[in-house]
Amino acid sequence: MKRSLLSTSIAFGALILLATSCAKTASNTTGMALNDRKNGGFQINLKYKGQETGPGLVFVEGGSFIMGRVEEDVIKDWNNQPRRVTVASFYLDENEVTNADYREYLYWLRRVYDYDYYPQIYQSALPDTLVWRDKLGLNDMYVENYLRHPAYNFYPVVGVNWEQSMRYCQWRTDRVNEQILIDKGVLNVMNTQADDQNFNSEVYLYKQGEYTQQNRRGLKDLSPAQVYGKEGRPARIEDGILLPKYRLPTEAEWEYAAYAEIGQRVYNRQIDRNKYTWNGSSMRNRDKKVQGDMLANYKRGAGDNMGVGGYLNDQANITMQVKFYPPNDFGLYDMAGNVAEWVLDVYRPLSAQDMDDHRPFRGNEFKSFDDNYEGLGELAVLTEPQYEVRENGDSVLVRLPGQLPQRSVTVEENLKRRNYQKSDYRDFMDGDVESSLNFGNGGEEEMGNQMYLYGESTLIGNTTRVYKGGSWRDRAYWLSPGSRRFLEQDQATDYIGFRCAMDRVGFQNEDSKRTKSSPKPKQDKFVRYRP
Repeated sequence: MKRSLLSTSIAFGALILLATSCAKTASNTTGMALNDRKNGGFQINLKYKGQETGPGLVFVEGGSFIMGRVEEDVIKDWNNQPRRVTVASFYLDENEVTNADYREYLYWLRRVYDYDYYPQIYQSALPDTLVWRDKLGLNDMYVENYLRHPAYNFYPVVGVNWEQSMRYCQWRTDRVNEQILIDKGVLNVMNTQADDQNFNSEVYLYKQGEYTQQNRRGLKDLSPAQVYGKEGRPARIEDGILLPKYRLPTEAEWEYAAYAEIGQRVYNRQIDRNKYTWNGSSMRNRDKKVQGDMLANYKRGAGDNMGVGGYLNDQANITMQVKFYPPNDFGLYDMAGNVAEWVLDVYRPLSAQDMDDHRPFRGNEFKSFDDNYEGLGELAVLTEPQYEVRENGDSVLVRLPGQLPQRSVTVEENLKRRNYQKSDYRDFMDGDVESSLNFGNGGEEEMGNQMYLYGESTLIGNTTRVYKGGSWRDRAYWLSPGSRRFLEQDQATDYIGFRCAMDRVGFQNEDSKRTKSSPKPKQDKFVRYRP
């Protein structure tokens, strides 16, 4: 009896001590209590457990690798010199964006933005289905059916240019974060029939109060003023609830994820190198159950898109539904074959020489929110689309109603910065004035871009984007992740699609532990996967 009473007393005392220690979490800087309304109300999330994986994404643990490695340079244009770089950990879509995914986006645009008033918003997002037409081939069936017929629901979307894929990523960011806030009880579920349903992550974060009328419970507010009253307050970046933006992967990220050499290592030592996205140099499955089947959807030779009748070894004359072929060691599907994919980078033949060896990327255009858009004198939410005039004179849709207007940063506001001074660095040291042969001579030669004069250049400019990977139209060479090609960002084809990426914040390993994990087992056997 006494022993039981003693045990109860000890347990009760431990609970009191634990509660007291939690209640008195203090700042290492001032010694003042944190998360205490009576002591200033400074809030900090001490229970953050790491970044959640967004819908459709797979975690890709970063590291060092040789970028630009291919078996041979069959084009002989010397645009792919191997170089060791470091890729930070990130997230990448498990599979390519499908027709069903993209139609959900189109449906949302049509419902939210009145088509009679904003026809250009919906029309600018439509894939170009005419890419299927061939002067000497009968492909009109795909023109009519590929995007919308249920038989192609889970086939990768094509006919989408680089600009359209970027706007899709912006839309996806807002929808995912909106649902997170609804699940957390911060926002009410909006009226699904409302034409003005247009949650935007940037407006929510930088125009605090814009969505408070939809706030059901919100987050606990510890400020003495109790600004938000019983409703609580909106979420902030400091809370760690909202996810980073969806975007296209960089060329380095895509290539690193496609090689997936995480399965060919012993601790920090590589024991083998992948030629494609799987181990070995064979294009055929070696598992006895499906031996001889192709490991990717590509073109074996002239007139041979899928094998012979009775043995269609890749089952596809054009694209194939996603997740049909085995994944690589990161768990990513169709990183070889099916469709090639847009990446974020501007194309340059000598990218490997120019870019940083840590998170390499060419294409930076530094922007800022426009707090005086059309002379309003404040940062206001757009009520009309915002357009941008490009170098070729085209007017391009860049921001939608319900978003915040943007502008390019100026030299004047960055005079004292050492890391950058202007907005556009797409042609930095490879096409800009400083890289001109006449740089330093003065005069008109330094007033413009001397490397890309019509008739005297390759016509590769600042709107030429990289796309990676092989497709159903390509031979095996292009299935090597190190291969690279390019196309103007406003062009689309029947063999280029895309998938989205997301930055990893904080710990670079997924479990947030300082461990030397043992290597993952090799995928010695490939079994065809059918969703």
